[in-house]
Amino acid sequence: MTEQRPLQPTPVGALRFNTDSAKLEYFDGNVYVNITTDSPEQHTGGTRAIFGGGYRNSPTGPAGRSDEIDFVNVDTTGNASDFGDIAGNYRGVGALASRTRGVFTGGYAPGYINTMSFVTIASKGNVSDFGDLTIPMYHPTTAASSTRGVITSGESDAPLAQNNVMCYITIAQTGNAVDFGDLYAAQRNGGGCASPTRGIVSGGYSPSGNVNIIQFFTISTQGNSADFGDTSSVCTAGSGSSSNAVRGILVLGQVPSVTNTVEFITIATLGNANDFGDLTVARRSSAGGSSPTRAVVAGGSVPGASDVIDYAQIMTTGNFIDFGDLNGDPRSQFGGCSNGHGGLG
Repeated sequence: MTEQRPLQPTPVGALRFNTDSAKLEYFDGNVYVNITTDSPEQHTGGTRAIFGGGYRNSPTGPAGRSDEIDFVNVDTTGNASDFGDIAGNYRGVGALASRTRGVFTGGYAPGYINTMSFVTIASKGNVSDFGDLTIPMYHPTTAASSTRGVITSGESDAPLAQNNVMCYITIAQTGNAVDFGDLYAAQRNGGGCASPTRGIVSGGYSPSGNVNIIQFFTISTQGNSADFGDTSSVCTAGSGSSSNAVRGILVLGQVPSVTNTVEFITIATLGNANDFGDLTVARRSSAGGSSPTRAVVAGGSVPGASDVIDYAQIMTTGNFIDFGDLNGDPRSQFGGCSNGHGGLG
């Protein structure tokens, strides 16, 4: 296929049919990317989001760490259902996914843990062992493409501090994580999302306090992160963040009080975040999932744990709408992922 110089700059999201590869492609701001011919509908009847681990606040029993995994169909509304259990009662868990596999990373058990475990998203059941992170991480931030997951922005216990460690895994395999590079600004407990090419880390806690820094990296390579822009306020515990292939939805979390503010970025460009709308309930340390059209935010701390699930249409702006409730106990500090998120195209 012969490239023709465009008469005007190509807009993000522009479509073309590549006659050489016989595939439909879209422009991500830098290059044309294949539109996948696989879809969540082929595996689970729609995009499935799973939420695992956390800190529960039960109306019928004591508060404590949880091993629950819930799931919802992002394309509908309703309460979450039981999926299975993670490997232990862990809080501060991260999560990432491909089309077929969800991976839970790190957490607190008590003590900081470096273990990873996985499930097959189309089925239900308990986790299996995946491997180990390069260091123990609590509240890690994650981003993934269809093949690779990157884990970073975690709190470590050597000493108790934020760190700049980035490591990665190949999701279809099992094994230990490998060094990826370094965050240019060390922080912990940020928010994460991705396009098929870029991973995003937003906000978090640094040695000087909460930050408004947004960082990005190229998922398919190895190397350090770079500056993307800023959120409107310093923020931390934005783990309910998610994306489609074009837009990142950033849940700010705590700024320093718990907030319902949500902002957005165009992942293929650089720049500051803009206002999106508000969650139905202000909360931090929630779990996120997404389809190509919807962002879902589950649970969190208000400061007591919440069982609320909200959703919004990613390519619009406006306030979130009630989706349903978590299965079982209200929870915060847990990991969320889906088989339809923005890193999958």
